[in-house]
Amino acid sequence: MNGPTVPDLALGRLRRPGRAGRAIVAIGVAAALVLTGIGAYVYVADEFGGPTLVIYTYPSLFASGNCTSCALAAVFGAFASAHHVRIDLEYPSGTLYSALRGESGAPAADLVIGLDEITGPEAEAHGLLVPYAPPELANVSPDLVQELSPDDAVVPYEWGYLAIDYNATFYRATDGAVAHLTFPELDANASWARTLLVEVPTLDITGEEFLLWEIEYYEHVLGENWTTFWKDLPSGAPVYADSWGDAFAEFGAALDQMVVSYSTDPAYAAYYGAGGSFNATGSWWNGTEYGWRTIYGIGIVAGTRHLALDEAFEDWFLSGTVQQEIPTNEWEYPANTTVPLPAVFDEAVPPGTIVPLNDDTSPSALVASVPGWLNEWNATTGE
Repeated sequence: MNGPTVPDLALGRLRRPGRAGRAIVAIGVAAALVLTGIGAYVYVADEFGGPTLVIYTYPSLFASGNCTSCALAAVFGAFASAHHVRIDLEYPSGTLYSALRGESGAPAADLVIGLDEITGPEAEAHGLLVPYAPPELANVSPDLVQELSPDDAVVPYEWGYLAIDYNATFYRATDGAVAHLTFPELDANASWARTLLVEVPTLDITGEEFLLWEIEYYEHVLGENWTTFWKDLPSGAPVYADSWGDAFAEFGAALDQMVVSYSTDPAYAAYYGAGGSFNATGSWWNGTEYGWRTIYGIGIVAGTRHLALDEAFEDWFLSGTVQQEIPTNEWEYPANTTVPLPAVFDEAVPPGTIVPLNDDTSPSALVASVPGWLNEWNATTGE
């Protein structure tokens, strides 16, 4: 297509929580050593001193932007220096929830960063976290708190929306209609449906969140059984991918498809010089745009050895110093509403125009329903 090409977002934004193999990163304050070949940054201090905080998280936390180690050092190195501690970041295999559940009763971690609106309530339901409300929570939207953890077992630090990305060629081919996409249109239009890349919900967290988005849209907006969408899709639709990274890589290579991704993708593209190459949309009905709000949180692990330090770290993580690193590193919205957004976020789908469907189901009900929904999706689609 003419115009800018899509940047390699799969490399820049592959930051879905808990989906990579294990690695260890030690954070200090004196010097930085980059270990090439394994993709880990190790910060080595002259004298660590004090205790060691073990934090479970995902490998690409603060790993976007032009300097992949800068934000990481600013966030963790500054805390380590101020509190005279060593911080070990560990990237467990599987989900963060499954890692905590596997160590229930004898946890290795003190804190966990990256639990989402699905895995957070799961961890809370199994008593794996210690509730704590940092003072900066006063600057976080109550809606985010209610959707993630009303009891403050998981504290929001960033959020965004799922979206369906479409390229400029597809926009022109549909005379702009794709910008107000409805899910029933995909059932009715085979040429559209067969260009949609969807992550498998039983394998990928983005796919699982998309399934919840579709369920809430059908059940609470259309008033129909949610399986209707999957049953009525034409043969060969949608196109499935095992992960968000795989899906976006295929979208970026083909440039003739839609992909389930994130509402801030257009801002990311503009930031890296590819503005206008594609855009994004929620799911529309009767002039209203609906979407699924993704929320990521930090929590204190039950059985931690350093409760006071954990609480201090949560305070730090919600402070403006840390939260200002989120927009152009995590490509999400900072939970702290006092933090200004960079101008490039004007290119994203305005979050204020999207009606979140998360409000229709409580976190506890979500935890109870997800296993059954996944089984029913599998039975319906045969995937």
